[in-house]
Amino acid sequence: MTTTTTSGSTWVERWHDVIAAKPESPGVWRRRDGGFHVRARATDPRTGKLREVNQSMPDCKRARDASVALAAELDRIRSGTPAASNERCPRFDEWAVTVFGRKVSSGAIASARGRDKWDWCLRVHLIPAFGAVFVDKLTREDIETWKAELLAPRTTTKDAKRNRALVDGKYSPATANTILEVLRQVMAEASDAFNFADPCRKLLNVSKRGHRTYTYEEPNAIKPADVPRFLGEMRARFPQHYAFVFLGFTTGLRPSSLRPLRRRGPNADVKWDDGKLLVRRSHTKGAEVMPCTKTGRDQVLDLEAEQISVLRWHTDRIDRHAEKLARKPETAPMAEATTASELLFPAAPTRWTRGGGFRSPSCLDKAFAEVGRVLELGYSVSPRSMRRTFQDLARAASIGDVVTRAISGHATPEMQRHYSTVAGSEMRASLAKVIDIATGRERSEAA
Repeated sequence: MTTTTTSGSTWVERWHDVIAAKPESPGVWRRRDGGFHVRARATDPRTGKLREVNQSMPDCKRARDASVALAAELDRIRSGTPAASNERCPRFDEWAVTVFGRKVSSGAIASARGRDKWDWCLRVHLIPAFGAVFVDKLTREDIETWKAELLAPRTTTKDAKRNRALVDGKYSPATANTILEVLRQVMAEASDAFNFADPCRKLLNVSKRGHRTYTYEEPNAIKPADVPRFLGEMRARFPQHYAFVFLGFTTGLRPSSLRPLRRRGPNADVKWDDGKLLVRRSHTKGAEVMPCTKTGRDQVLDLEAEQISVLRWHTDRIDRHAEKLARKPETAPMAEATTASELLFPAAPTRWTRGGGFRSPSCLDKAFAEVGRVLELGYSVSPRSMRRTFQDLARAASIGDVVTRAISGHATPEMQRHYSTVAGSEMRASLAKVIDIATGRERSEAA
């Protein structure tokens, strides 16, 4: 719960609203943005269970009026009278935008990528489908019919080209489930606010059976034996990205956690003398950075000497390049921007920008594609492979799962397994041990 103080008043974030810390009267709180928020509970004689009244009243002018309205609603619950058809329920498009705004202001949606996801789901799918419908009139049948249409292949190549989420003309189960999750959140809040049965309560996700994100042919993980060659070619062809990729392979950190790392300044994330790396920010888009990681937990990594050495080589290279730019008047502003940047991996100057800001999320795409082509790996890899490859390298190095998760930042063993690709050599070695036990080979050799 967040507490703020303005003009002598103390405000707290609660129930998707910003209200006074103390109530005006029992169950009635003044809202920072005007009006009142009421909350109380009463026993419904039809079920014997408590039912909650929890709603914002932005147009209410007096605390007494809010208290009277609350008392009337509680009396209705205690009498067992069903709620009348709620004509005050908004249409879906209005309500969805309200919920979106609440989640952004409360910090539930913290990243630019998260806002983009919600905006896309609402603007492209949910509002066109349900925007004109009152939220309490939206039925399970409406949603199931739309869901079937969502999963149908798009009939024109024009649709597929304009929508990057489409693969072979249709959405993957993961994309479809993302849209369904946004719908669930919108309707769950509507159900709570306007007291009607949630039509999404038993809405099932799209089955992932038969769908493969990664395959035997395309695992999007570099085989441990290929990693040294890949790093060597990356340093030779794309030295500006080498330290970034080296750190990605040897820590498994998300690229969004690597891009905002600061090499100097009062809040430097690289502690050069102590050999520590503080992972506590996340960057997803533009110049905006979240003051926390994707999981919300800070990490402190004790780096190995070679990692520090690579990072020093990288920063020396940045400084030398800035000095070279500073010798020419036309590029002096670029040098100034690069030198002033606190970032460990600042964007390079271009003829359009001075540089020094955050690197683009796609900055490594071309380098990975080119190095994979030159090495003739036989499978395609993307920057996402760094996180997956680290899991395989850690397993090959016999590092315990707890330590591996502490380095890569995976929150659960399930996510760690999801990012792992078991090699054939690991299986053969394990099966050999099983066969030894099954056949008694060790006993006979010992005898």
